[in-house]
Amino acid sequence: MKKIPMRQCVGCGEMKDKRELIRIIKTAEGDVAIDRTGKKNGRGAYICDDRACLEKAVRTKGLDRSFKEKIPPQVYNSIVELFDSGAGGDGSET
Repeated sequence: MKKIPMRQCVGCGEMKDKRELIRIIKTAEGDVAIDRTGKKNGRGAYICDDRACLEKAVRTKGLDRSFKEKIPPQVYNSIVELFDSGAGGDGSET
């Protein structure tokens, strides 16, 4: 049986299958972006494909803690746009 990689959501704190979550990365250059493929290089943090988890992550500064720096508002805005477009964390490009 193949092991399923599990990751913790920075919003709700639940452990879930990594494919169910949206990966946010911080590159070596210090840029923060959404990694839809899940394969880009960089420090990763994961969040559920759920607006309530995003709101909780913003409130509790979950991404800020994961990356040990303040996350720009446009990163959160791009995650909201991702939710609104319905693309989610399924690894597909929009």
